[in-house]
Amino acid sequence: MDVKDVMNPNVVTCSPDTPIREVATLLKQNSISGLPVVEDGEVVGIVSEGDILRLLEIPKHGGLWLPSPFEVIEVPIRELLNWEETKNMLEDIGSKPVREIMKRSVYTISPERSIEDASSIISRHRINRLPVVDEDGQLVGIVTRGDIIAGLGQL
Repeated sequence: MDVKDVMNPNVVTCSPDTPIREVATLLKQNSISGLPVVEDGEVVGIVSEGDILRLLEIPKHGGLWLPSPFEVIEVPIRELLNWEETKNMLEDIGSKPVREIMKRSVYTISPERSIEDASSIISRHRINRLPVVDEDGQLVGIVTRGDIIAGLGQL
């Protein structure tokens, strides 16, 4: 069985300039965990939920800190300021273009290759999806782990 037999030809994509907030919305609306970033029909990157979630990692402030009696009043104010900084940071992140977080090194596959080849690439590189490109490098579909498993059920 070939990739073309199990791939999804209706690929949800974005451009490198799409704001991260819009990409997150696309992922949620389409119940997908990642999508190709496309420019002029060619895959230039890939972005996943994991890439977006990594943006939410808040830097840890060093070591254990015990307040003095005078600082007890200051602690709630300091925490409120930290929350405001975090909130502002998240608002800034949403407006950044996806090109800042996308993976530029993308594994792709031809529609003529076997699903065994696709499975091997997905397993070897620990990825969840493979954009399917034609001989001109144009995106024609996407194949996921689930697509391959569904294809195996048809054998």
